Amino acid sequence: MTTTSTSATSSQILHHTATFVSEALSQSEIRRRLFSILRRKLTLSPPPSHDPTALIKPLNLAAETLDNAITSTSSTVRSSSLRLIENLLLSHPENSVSSLLLSLTYGLWRRPVDAALSLLDVFRLDPSSARSEIAPSLFEELFLIHLLPVLRELNDRRSKILSISTTSPPPNNNNLFTNTFYDDDDDYSINDEMGAVPSTKSLSKMSDEQASELKILETEYEEVVDENCRVLAKYLKEVLENEDKGDNINRLTFHPPLTIMQTSQALDDHRGFNEDRPMRTEQLSRISVNGRRPRHVERNRNMALFESRQSQTQKPEQPGLAESSCSPDNVIGKQTPPKDFVCPITSNVFNDPVTLETGQTYERRAIQEWLDRGNDTCPITRQELQNTQLPKTNYVLKRLIGSWQELNPDLVAAVNHSENLCIGIDQVVNSNSDMMPSNSPNSVISQATIEGTVSELRHAISNLCTSEILKESETAVLRIERFWQEANMEHDIQIMLSKPPVVNGFVEILFNSVDSKVLRATIFLLSELGSRDKAVIQTLTQVDSDVECIAALLRKGLTEAIVLIYLLRTSILDLTKLDLVDSLLMAINNKERDLFNMCVKPKTAAVILLGQVFESCDETTAASVVNSMVSGKEIESVVDCLGAESSEERIATVGILVKCMQVDGKCRNIIADKAELAPVLESLMGPNDGERFEMINFLSELVKLNRRTFNDQILHIIKDEGPLSTMHALLVYLQTAPDDQCPTVAGLLLQLDLLTEPRKMSIYREEAIDTLISCLRNTEFPGVQLAAAETIMSLQGSFTTSGKSLTRATLLKRAGLDKSYNNLVRIDQLSSFSAEAEESLKEEEKAAENWERKMASVLVSHEFGLLFEALSEGLRSTDSELCSTCFISATWLVDMLKTLPDTGVRGAARVCLLKRFASIFKSSRNTEEKILSLLALSSFIQEPGEWRIWTSFTHFISSWGIKDLWSHKQLVQVDCSENGEVLSLVSFKDKIFSGHSDGTIKVWTGKGSILHLIQEIREHTKAVTSLTILPAAEKLYSGSLDRTSRVWSISDKAIHCIQVHDMKDQVLSLVISNTVYCFIPHGSGVKVHSGNGSSKLLNGSKHVKCLALVQGKLYCGCQDNSIQEIDLATETVGTIQIGSRKLLGKASPVHALQIYGKILSTSDYNIVGSLVTTLEVRVMAISSELIYLGCKKGSVEIWNREKLNRIDTLQTGSNCRVLCMALDSTEEVLVFGTSDGQIQAWGLS
Repeated sequence: MTTTSTSATSSQILHHTATFVSEALSQSEIRRRLFSILRRKLTLSPPPSHDPTALIKPLNLAAETLDNAITSTSSTVRSSSLRLIENLLLSHPENSVSSLLLSLTYGLWRRPVDAALSLLDVFRLDPSSARSEIAPSLFEELFLIHLLPVLRELNDRRSKILSISTTSPPPNNNNLFTNTFYDDDDDYSINDEMGAVPSTKSLSKMSDEQASELKILETEYEEVVDENCRVLAKYLKEVLENEDKGDNINRLTFHPPLTIMQTSQALDDHRGFNEDRPMRTEQLSRISVNGRRPRHVERNRNMALFESRQSQTQKPEQPGLAESSCSPDNVIGKQTPPKDFVCPITSNVFNDPVTLETGQTYERRAIQEWLDRGNDTCPITRQELQNTQLPKTNYVLKRLIGSWQELNPDLVAAVNHSENLCIGIDQVVNSNSDMMPSNSPNSVISQATIEGTVSELRHAISNLCTSEILKESETAVLRIERFWQEANMEHDIQIMLSKPPVVNGFVEILFNSVDSKVLRATIFLLSELGSRDKAVIQTLTQVDSDVECIAALLRKGLTEAIVLIYLLRTSILDLTKLDLVDSLLMAINNKERDLFNMCVKPKTAAVILLGQVFESCDETTAASVVNSMVSGKEIESVVDCLGAESSEERIATVGILVKCMQVDGKCRNIIADKAELAPVLESLMGPNDGERFEMINFLSELVKLNRRTFNDQILHIIKDEGPLSTMHALLVYLQTAPDDQCPTVAGLLLQLDLLTEPRKMSIYREEAIDTLISCLRNTEFPGVQLAAAETIMSLQGSFTTSGKSLTRATLLKRAGLDKSYNNLVRIDQLSSFSAEAEESLKEEEKAAENWERKMASVLVSHEFGLLFEALSEGLRSTDSELCSTCFISATWLVDMLKTLPDTGVRGAARVCLLKRFASIFKSSRNTEEKILSLLALSSFIQEPGEWRIWTSFTHFISSWGIKDLWSHKQLVQVDCSENGEVLSLVSFKDKIFSGHSDGTIKVWTGKGSILHLIQEIREHTKAVTSLTILPAAEKLYSGSLDRTSRVWSISDKAIHCIQVHDMKDQVLSLVISNTVYCFIPHGSGVKVHSGNGSSKLLNGSKHVKCLALVQGKLYCGCQDNSIQEIDLATETVGTIQIGSRKLLGKASPVHALQIYGKILSTSDYNIVGSLVTTLEVRVMAISSELIYLGCKKGSVEIWNREKLNRIDTLQTGSNCRVLCMALDSTEEVLVFGTSDGQIQAWGLS
């Protein structure tokens, strides 16, 4: 056997481990058997202070996920699952099961080295199971060959116990003495080694004492083999790790130091071994690989162990390697570096020598570390140093050393080689020596190449720091960048470049250069240095102007500067002051490939910095940034970052998106449509609690869409598409989450549980509702109480486009008040003119009703109405916000009792809430609160016998009339009689526009109870008869008797005319649709005027009095009481109401025409209702609940829109005509103008 055959190489290790992993991955039965063995042993012998159940549960979860990943055909799902398993197991206490799972995971992930390392960990953690049950073949191939001295000693010890002539070894099918590890024909069969002991002797011929000694021997042998398995596993891992890192360690013949059964002559000489004394592992363990004994002792012992075997089988190899030891003399003979060239502290040849005032010379880093520890004396002479500031490098000595190294290149290589042999493998890998490592220690040419590179690099650094010529400095930067990219010496170059003068030289380039290539190279180098050495960051942040310069370069388009600012971010007090938002958004949206492979991707850095900006900015700035993101579509690029590998980037992305949804809820639909939720769901299983809650909060915000069906789709994705059980992860997190996070987590968990029909029992549902009730009762933390109350209220499931709960507005709508609901719901959700949209709306309503029913059912039935008791306590709170939220939640749940089966919880609700609702109804001055409390009270009188509960407060209800619901009071009256009649009014946002008979247009703003005139314009020469607004374009259109129509811009503070159209006829009334103007001329018919100046007359047989334009159809109210519908596209005319002319007297012209709400069909024009009034109606305004009729004799009638009954009449105080009306956007202020020049505003109180 050769030396190399006894010392496994990395390729051999990888071959054998890959064979085992491949076989386990391909056969599920093998995996189940292996997991079962290790789980059973882990359960019986858990690590100290660990609960076996808590250890096994995540391991079972990981095993299940691994099986899913193996069978999955999707590469994305497989990659996500494997990453999740890795994160889960690395956060779990190390044990043999987790190591085996990691090995199989890495094998499936095509990471053979990691798979082998984890598999070797199984032998290290549980060697007995690993060699006998888990991987016996792997033990044979990699381990047993090293244990031959141990087995030989075992044979000798057995021979001494058993007399060959009288005894034989006891048969034991399970012990390790039989041919378990080798086949009969193996060259190194254990039976061959133990041939002196016949195997045909019976157990009956053995004495009791011999049997006892053999049993003890077996036990001790097991212990020694286990100990050696651990040692060998560590050794094999070192071989793999060093090979993976590119070291040449494995080319040498290293042997693992072993704990053995020592009877060989070599060991007898050292320790005087007593053959009759039983061996003990603890006595021998001091020789094991634990770092307590110098490596040369271990290596010499190892050589002694294998001496007899190698003397027979080893072929002659390199003498230098076979006889190598740690003594430099064995390598280089009597040739050693001159004493003056060696540092007395490090014992290495000087690289940067400095001579102290005492005359002693040391390596700079070594003496600096000595001084940093608080010493102020010379290490050798112990003289006190007057100056602890190190002097400059001793270049005279450095040149002498360089000359000596040039004359003795072989000696230098040999010294380096011997140093590598004298230190441990880990020290070789992690060495931080300042000596330049050669590409090949034995190659003089390679050493000369490195010396030349270093010389060029030093010259470039000198030019950078000292040259007065900008071009030379720029050239130096490009050369340094090239060295960094090509020389493969980043660590050594880093030491040279990290010094403050060099860093300041780079900064000078940033200030002075205008070459983008040079600037990018400089930023790249500073970023790489800063990511490796914090001292560089400190140097850059010492001067504020340096940071400002880098920020200015970023604003000018140097995207790479983002990475450097990212590295400086902890030292920058306020990122918002640097005005980087636009640059960050541009970098996030950048699709071009990065020019440099930087330590952090610019897009990643931009996302993290943007997240930091959101954390530190005020609400106004945040709103501005969100608007920019939505308008520029950068938000879609941010959404793509949810799948980033960096957890910091994912957390920043989630924080940004949550802020966007909170500031501008309309972007919630964009995020829901574009987001890939798999990485977010994967992060729920991560070890970082802060990251997990960020993801949970994001998901909770995401399911507040204004479409119930969309919400259900997102919830199904969250529940089903996670790599592991999302609900289980939420439940586990909920049990340990801080109080302020519990309502959010519980709310999301409850929604996921309700995706299917509620079951009788669900641990997820029970835990979630219990948590919400507990938080609602937690009076020590009012913020937690309010969060729980808001979560319960939002579970109703209806939201606006901005994500606000519609629970209150929905309840008011059920009580008959549509105004609040319609104000909150998008107009396109209410106004739909297509059959498809109408069908979709019905589907939405059905889904919303189903969700609300299921949610209310599980809430009210939990613990027989326990939630009602908690809400009742909240209604007594002195916190008005908490009390109001609990009131809405209680009203909703009590109102839902009408539709739910009566299981007895209505009685619990009555006991807890009846008196509270009655009290609110009696004492509240808020009309909506009275209505909601009345709605709740009505739920308690569903049964005839329950009418008795009304007797105590029926007189309060009877005294509260319908006028109290829609009470109006006059806010202000303005006299504009000097401008003549007020002919037209229109409202937009917070402004009111009025047109007068003298051609004046006035602009008003309503603040408090006063109308403030902010602008007055008179560009029309005759009466302004009509004003109309296109909200999307923010333009005001005016029509006048001067035969013109003017277009006004109203987006600024003051309005101004931007266009004038010659209408060729007087404009009595005007309506607009895009570029089409429809107006009533002085004569008959209606004129349609297009943007190109052409016009045509339609419906010429009728004298039109009023117009309305909706969806390309024009509706005309005529003098003869008829109403026509004109399709502008086809110019066809249809009749809605046939006119009539009285034989005697005047006809009844249609003076006012309004279209409100949605039109389902225009095929049937039958009248569905009418308002009977004795007054002549001149103008009309409609809100979601009321109809206002402006009449001839100075009065305004108010009618209920649903019941068509008159509620009240407002009096203007004169006998004039009401000519125009307008409602503000909230429908709470009515403004009308009269024929005597008065403008009045009335408020709905």
